Amino acid sequence: MSNEELDYQTCEACGVSAEMGFIIKEGDDVAQVHIYANGKAALEAELNNYLALAKEVNANFKYEASSLTDDSQELTARIQFECSAEKLIFELKSRSIAK
Repeated sequence: MSNEELDYQTCEACGVSAEMGFIIKEGDDVAQVHIYANGKAALEAELNNYLALAKEVNANFKYEASSLTDDSQELTARIQFECSAEKLIFELKSRSIAK
């Protein structure tokens, strides 16, 4: 086996090259979600959509969310998965929820 420097080939379709380690990093397993809506009930309903999606990816996720009042307009939640790949899958799937 040689120790030659690798020359990454550029993808002709998208014009980029990357190593998977740059996309999926070990220990990068927390997704941060920012939700904007009018009122606590609307924010909680939107958060429940994200939590349902997280459960589809892995039922063993953990989350914490900022505290809300009745007139809150923003919620920040941190959703922790068991591995980085699950976080990436969640982020890609959550694009369909984000408005």
